[in-house]
Amino acid sequence: MSRDPNQTDSPETESPPGESPAGEETVLRAAVEAYHEASSATEADVAPSAGQDEAPPPEEHQATAEELAAALDAARAEANGQRDQLLRARADLENLKRRHANELEKTHKYALDGFVRELLQVRDSLELGHSAAMDETTDIEKLREGTQLTLKLLGDVMEKFGVAVVDPLDQPFDPAFHQAISMQPRTDVPPNTVVSVIQKGYTLNGRLVRPALVLVSQQDAGQQA
Repeated sequence: MSRDPNQTDSPETESPPGESPAGEETVLRAAVEAYHEASSATEADVAPSAGQDEAPPPEEHQATAEELAAALDAARAEANGQRDQLLRARADLENLKRRHANELEKTHKYALDGFVRELLQVRDSLELGHSAAMDETTDIEKLREGTQLTLKLLGDVMEKFGVAVVDPLDQPFDPAFHQAISMQPRTDVPPNTVVSVIQKGYTLNGRLVRPALVLVSQQDAGQQA
């Protein structure tokens, strides 16, 4: 059969020399495999870099452990310092207690030191008066004056240390400070009045040391009738 020279072949019916449809499929398959290999290689390259980014956490954990160790050492040092302060404070407290106990003992032991010092001059005056009384040539009037001065000196010393005399003559009877040893019928004074002081009483800073021994008046039997 003869072929028309003017007729041209379409691309669909003709293939380039040396190539076929099966060859094109092979080329496509190879291209896809190459793409997958390239993608796998890229993921493999990214994975180590990601691993490198996650490496610091162990370093952070190590730094935290070091901080905990430093904090523990600081806490131990602070505890030791507080323990030393506690021991020193306890020792100071014990010393203070001993010092106060010694001072209290001395205070009780020598509480009358000042009173004794003041009382010595009264004794000296009494000794001088006694020596004068033993001398036959001594003037009795001067001896009386000396005795009065000694009594005044003793009264001043007692008053200085809070000792007061209870001398309730002509005062109403007070059982808190007076002790009646007898009753006397009297018409010149109201009943229950101190008419005589047998022995004076004394108080120390308002507290009774010794009551006054007194005689107390009562209503006369004739007036009662």
